Amino acid sequence: MEIRGARILVAGATGDIGAALAERLAGLGALTVLVGRDPGRLARVRERCGPGPSRTFDAWDLDAAEGTAAWAARELGGLDAAVVCVGVAAFGPVGEIGEAVAEHLMAVNALAPMAILRSASTRVPPGGLLAAVTGTVARSAPAGMADYAAAKAALATWLTAARRELRRTGVGVLEICLPHVESGFAGRAVTGTAPPLPQGIPVAEAVDAIVDGMCADARFVGPGEGAGAVPAMSKRGVS
Repeated sequence: MEIRGARILVAGATGDIGAALAERLAGLGALTVLVGRDPGRLARVRERCGPGPSRTFDAWDLDAAEGTAAWAARELGGLDAAVVCVGVAAFGPVGEIGEAVAEHLMAVNALAPMAILRSASTRVPPGGLLAAVTGTVARSAPAGMADYAAAKAALATWLTAARRELRRTGVGVLEICLPHVESGFAGRAVTGTAPPLPQGIPVAEAVDAIVDGMCADARFVGPGEGAGAVPAMSKRGVS
């Protein structure tokens, strides 16, 4: 898709990746509408992105998630893309993750992104894009991350099915399957402590890969085969 002039919703714009992505898109000439959980950081990101609508949003509130795309389209007079960067991690043995935590993980990592993109799918025109961050845990399913990995895997499956459905409409669906990113995300888990993790990629490199994927109409951004799990892309349209 063409970034310049595109009306793009960035959900999760107060996280490290979401904030950096919003600023990059705005710098490339996109008209951004931002939603995020932290009001102070949202105001700062909005200031760096230039004029535009923004509002606070908690992914735990699925009704608010469902209404986000409709609000964004009203604010911008239409919507060309929606990118969801919300997420939360948790670590610990399966027998120690309580049901409240498991429910929270599924809501924030899967149900909220699905709700946003489901609503956006009826508003984005042909040539537009729906995208969401999953993560390599969706495929590797590491021990000590069962509920977190399961939620991300649910979102990945949803994106694959949505891509197949929406192909005939000309709307692209991009899965952003990032490796570990040096953003501090793992240190903000709702419970537990992250195990030793490999050296992650910088946030700027992750954003480079996302923007490249958006511009190339890719269907997948994920780790390549080289050392360091450098993100790579594969073209949309191959399931």
